[in-house]
Amino acid sequence: MATVFTKIINGEIPGRFVWADEQCVGFLSINPLGPGHTLVVPRAEIDQWVDADAGLVAHLTEVSRTVGLAVREIWSPPRVGLLVAGFEVPHLHVHVFPAWDMRAFDFANAAATVDGAEQDGHAEALRTALRAAGHDAHVPG
Repeated sequence: MATVFTKIINGEIPGRFVWADEQCVGFLSINPLGPGHTLVVPRAEIDQWVDADAGLVAHLTEVSRTVGLAVREIWSPPRVGLLVAGFEVPHLHVHVFPAWDMRAFDFANAAATVDGAEQDGHAEALRTALRAAGHDAHVPG
């Protein structure tokens, strides 16, 4: 059975995409730890990051860094968080989010609901920053 992330990747469930290439996609979290919280997800269904080949892990890391640079440019947090957890969805994903303090890393502090228009604005801001950084080929829409 396909994971919820595969359903988002395949367009069966809507997602606010900010990145798409042949190996992975990036879309906003529906339970963000902060504005612009992006999930970088491989197209292949791999449960744990240690089961992915080194090339894919390197690619996910590079895309996460690229998104993280955009997050830093837009929201100016003192840190950009990066997490791989995977307890809720058995499909490898990297969380990239602005972090103003250690509470930003606690999923108990994640938003339970989000404002759709606000999320649309965050996604567009990320897409604009990624395009400005020269990543047009990988920015959807």
